[in-house]
Amino acid sequence: MQSKYTDTKPSIVFVHGIWADGSSFSKLIPALQREGHEVIAAQYGLDTLAGDVGAVKATLARVSSPAILVGHSYGGTVITAAGTDPRVAGLVYIAALAPDANETSQSQQAKFPVTDIFSHIEVADGRVWMKPDGVVCFAGDLPEEEQKLVWATHAAPAADLFNQKVEGTAWRSKPTWYIVATRDRTVQPELERFVARRMEATTVETPSSHVPMLSNPALVLDVIRKAANAVQKR
Repeated sequence: MQSKYTDTKPSIVFVHGIWADGSSFSKLIPALQREGHEVIAAQYGLDTLAGDVGAVKATLARVSSPAILVGHSYGGTVITAAGTDPRVAGLVYIAALAPDANETSQSQQAKFPVTDIFSHIEVADGRVWMKPDGVVCFAGDLPEEEQKLVWATHAAPAADLFNQKVEGTAWRSKPTWYIVATRDRTVQPELERFVARRMEATTVETPSSHVPMLSNPALVLDVIRKAANAVQKR
């Protein structure tokens, strides 16, 4: 697909996963802003997939140049649907889900062994909460102080969120990049490799927990820069 670029740098729109919000990209945003990118992190309630996709599309309306969508974890499901928007030039997946048209977040995960995080969650008041000891499965390669911050700011999704479906499979028509976290204990690394191969993504692996944007931000920034440069040249 041809983008509409001239010499304008692409915008970067970050799309967070469950048990997170836009602050999970705090180590990436300042560097990209300094380099001249318009950057914004979509914020949404993790109530419905349709609502989260709608929030990302609304966020796309707030930037002035075609965008790279960067989705982490469940955010990969969101950008897979939202990325069909014509304002999107490319997709970067970070340890992310990427369901096909006949899949949901849950059905995609069900094809692979269960990861450790699911022994450290609690469903209450219709939401799925991460227990304090679960942060080691989520962000175990961060210093303890950062792990505590991740847990303190985690956002609990609606209990049925992963069973919901929205039309749109952007990775079938947009250029893609994928970061596999090989020590992930939240999303199965073999699932990450599978979806990266299926979408024929430019793929990088890193020995990271589920949050390489926090534990290895330099690598993630490098991938985003390469994606931005590639789509700008198209």
